[in-house]
This record gives sequence, C-alpha cells and structure tokens, in this order.
Amino acid sequence: MSERIQAVRGMNDILPEQAHWWERFDDTVRDWLHAYGYRTIRMPVLERTDLFVRSIGEVTDIVEKEMYTFVDQMNGESLTLRPEGTASCVRAAIEHNLLYNGPQRLCYTGPMFRHERPQKGRYRQFHQVGVEALGYAGPDIDAEHIVMCARLWRDLDIGDVALELNTLGDSAARARFRERLVSYFGRDEALLDADSKRRLHTNPLRILDSKNPQMQELIAGAPRMIDDIDDASCAHFEGVQTLLKAAGVPFTLNTRLVRGLDYYNRTVFEWVTAGLGAQGTVCAGGRYDGLVEQIGGKAAPACGFAMGVERLLELMQHAQPVAPRAIDVYLVHQGAAAAQFAFGVAEGLRDQQLAVALDCGGTSFKSQMKKADGSGARFAVIIGDDEAAAQKLTVKPLRGNGEQTRCALAQAVALIRGK
Repeated sequence: MSERIQAVRGMNDILPEQAHWWERFDDTVRDWLHAYGYRTIRMPVLERTDLFVRSIGEVTDIVEKEMYTFVDQMNGESLTLRPEGTASCVRAAIEHNLLYNGPQRLCYTGPMFRHERPQKGRYRQFHQVGVEALGYAGPDIDAEHIVMCARLWRDLDIGDVALELNTLGDSAARARFRERLVSYFGRDEALLDADSKRRLHTNPLRILDSKNPQMQELIAGAPRMIDDIDDASCAHFEGVQTLLKAAGVPFTLNTRLVRGLDYYNRTVFEWVTAGLGAQGTVCAGGRYDGLVEQIGGKAAPACGFAMGVERLLELMQHAQPVAPRAIDVYLVHQGAAAAQFAFGVAEGLRDQQLAVALDCGGTSFKSQMKKADGSGARFAVIIGDDEAAAQKLTVKPLRGNGEQTRCALAQAVALIRGK
C-alpha cells in the first residue's frame, strides 16, 4: 500500500459536517454586501511579490517572515501567494481603470496565505471577506464600514464582539510619532525583548502590539499617537465618532492600536472578542489614502476592512446551533425499468426546485430505505417496476405519521410541498 498523503500543515479541509456553517455565512454575507451597494471583484491568489513589499511594508512581520514566496522557474520572477486582499484589490482597480468613472465600492472573499505557526483561529491558509471603498475621502465611509460590521454581527447572531478605535493621522504625524517612539524605547533598550529590539529602528510602532507581559509596563508609558495628530486628521476622527454615536455603535478608544500594515493612515479599527483565546481579532481595517498612488495609480483616498471567516464561524457555532439543510426527497428504486424511470423522475422533481438524492449503486430495497431515513430527507419516493409501468410514484413521508400515496409526478410535487 502506498504511503498516505495528508494535507499541508495549517491548510485544512472543510468537511460536509462543517460546510453548512460556511453556506449560512456565505448566504448572509452576500445579502449584507448587496444591501450596502458593494460589487464583487475576484483577484488571483498569486501576485508579484513586489506588490506586497511596496504596499504592506518591507519591514513588517508579514513580508519579513510570513509570505509564501517563490521564484517562477519559467521566467525567474518572484511570486507570492496573497497574504491579504487590499493590495490585490487596489492593484486590480488601477490596472483596469475602475476609478475612471468615479469612486468604487468593492468586495471580495477567498483564501489568503501566511506562514505562521498553526493554532486555533490561525491557519496558513485562511479565508477573508474584504470590503474596499476607493475614492471616498470623508469620515462617513469610515463610519459606514464600522456600522456595516455591527449589522453583520446581528445578522449572524454574534454578540461577543467589541469595537476598538484609533487614528494614526497623516504620514507626517506618523513619522513624528515614529521618532518619538525610537527615542523613548531607545533609552531603555536593555528592557526590550529580542523581537522589539529588532523592530526598534525598522518598525517601532509594532512594539506597541507586543503581547509579552514583561513589556507591558514599558509600553504603558510610551508616547501616544493621538498627541502627534494633525488638525485635519483630528477633525476627520471626530466626524467618525459622531456618526458612530448617532448610529448607536459603542466603541473604545485604544491609543495603542496601530495595525501591522504600513499603508494605514487616519482611522483604524478592530473588532475583538474574548471568546477565541489569543486570536481575539475577528475583523480589522481602516483608511489607507496613500496606497493607490504608492502602487502606481493616480492619488485617491481609500478605506476598507477584512474579516477572518474561520474565526467568525467559531463564534457562530458558540452562539446557536444550525442544522444542515436537508434534502426534500430520497429516491428509492428497484428493477431495471424502475432505474431508468427513476432517473427521469429525479430530474423532473429538480425541475420543480426540489432537492433530490437519487440512490445509485444498485443496493437492496431495505438498504436504500435505510439510507433514505438517514439522509434527513422529508420524503422517500419509491419506484419499482410496477410504478414504472404505470408511470406513477409512491410517496412515503419519512418524518411524522403520514400515509404513503401512489400518484403521478404533479401530485407528488404537491404532496412534497405540503399543498
């Protein structure tokens, strides 16, 4: 026997027992995005590496340690499996001139890839839903994104999430804050852990995100970004807060919230939960006004967010069980003539928008009825050679105490629909 091949570590199969949760999530998200006027865009999972280096930042953890990057053997080009969706979406909008006719509300869903240590809520292949609003400058779109999320949590029956909010100001404010952090942490460099020492002169804002308990007292005394914010960014942030308060969306100001990608400016936010252990962020985003120009487009404001599907599914399953969607009919048949007739009957029932599982494999009548009962179907439709000769069906309820009935296809449809 050949050696069994298993999935790559951190890249998981989604089995039928879990798939109904994904289906419910997908259906809810599709309606939710449509309600806000967002249009779907689909980008490739593979991009030129330079796209992520230029957008995310060369000294971020994602680019330095987490990307799946390889050299194309055909042309020597460096390619990367996308670690996030914003850069790809903006690249596509630029390449196809989507902003030519005005601002765009875009959305996407699909797998992302990061080479991290697999653990609950963190996988090497994971899935995101992303929303990007390109060409919008005002605080209203920032607030809309946050209010959208609050509505989705209600639609999904998820209650254990809280909103954290901050502003990073413009690029000049971020540069001033960076210098203040370097000076502050540099005075006590001996107290920094190895990761923070590495970040001190490359990406000091990420030190504020450290989860090391021994670093928390030092971090608590660090300068605050809010103290370096320019007047225009302050006014923008006040506008966001005013709209959120008017919409009844509670939030906490977190002056340590910086996000791990270099392209963010002004508004940043995270939806967090205590229900998933260490992986507490389920959705995050903010404004990235410089990114369009940074990767080759004409300067345009932009804002967006992404949510982790696997983490949200965990919260959904904690909230309320959802049974898999059952089929309407399991079609049982016995005999050569019956098998041919049953094949056509199954298609006829599907033409009437009924979900039908046709037994295949030629097993015994008893075995087929056992499978019908275990399928979760509401009815068995039974066809033998007698039914085939008469062009009739026997409809047997599998749930409850109804009587079985022999009838024509049209009457069978009415019985199954309860009419």
